[in-house]
Amino acid sequence: MLVTFSCKVSGNIVMFGDVAKQMLKMMGYCENIPGAIDAENIPMALSNLKKATTSIHQLEVDAREQGQTQGADIDDSDEQDVEPVVSLNTRALPLIEMLKAAEKEQCYIMWE
Repeated sequence: MLVTFSCKVSGNIVMFGDVAKQMLKMMGYCENIPGAIDAENIPMALSNLKKATTSIHQLEVDAREQGQTQGADIDDSDEQDVEPVVSLNTRALPLIEMLKAAEKEQCYIMWE
């Protein structure tokens, strides 16, 4: 399933359903699709998402420092088609930008 986040002051953002549901949880919303965030609730959703992604980023940095990376090194793999791991922190960046734009222009965000 694909989930599309839309806002009148930003381009649409399309995410896989499982990732979108994680983003919704990090923003403090239930996983119901479709849904929306009213303009007055955008600042809290943005704050929640930033806090969650900062925490995730710190966990990833700590894991790298301890040599516990999640992705497999291509040299250690028999397959050459190994996909790099894209963190939730990275996946959240477009949504954070959308939330910032919506906050600035006082408009809502919808997802379906």
